[in-house]
Amino acid sequence: MSEDRRRILQLLAEAKITADEAERLISALEREPVGAEAPAAARRSPKYLRVVVDDDHGHGEGPTKVNIRVPMQLLRAGVRLGALIPPQARDEVNARLREQGIAFDLGQLKPENLESLIEQLDDLTVDVDQQRTKVRVFCE
Repeated sequence: MSEDRRRILQLLAEAKITADEAERLISALEREPVGAEAPAAARRSPKYLRVVVDDDHGHGEGPTKVNIRVPMQLLRAGVRLGALIPPQARDEVNARLREQGIAFDLGQLKPENLESLIEQLDDLTVDVDQQRTKVRVFCE
């Protein structure tokens, strides 16, 4: 028996709730999706994509510090705006990306694809450590 169900029955036994209220609460528990007992922090989708770079190569101007925090809503809006790019311009961008060795098709970037990507970003953490350089990419 789950802890929530046990608490509902305890409240009923103590006459703090009625039988009808207990029935509604138990029904609500049964309607919860599988895995809903995971901590709230683990279930919420990330709000930001973060890129942090610390580089201390001593180029005479001090260490390089980059701290970028991109709201996921901005990414979503960008994908929707990408649908407004004229086909000729999109083809030109795709051609330039291929010239740079980047096999990416802007036409395949759709809002529903982005949502799947964002769901997977929950587990994203990339750390790159090189001599005197640290790059971190993560979601929060």
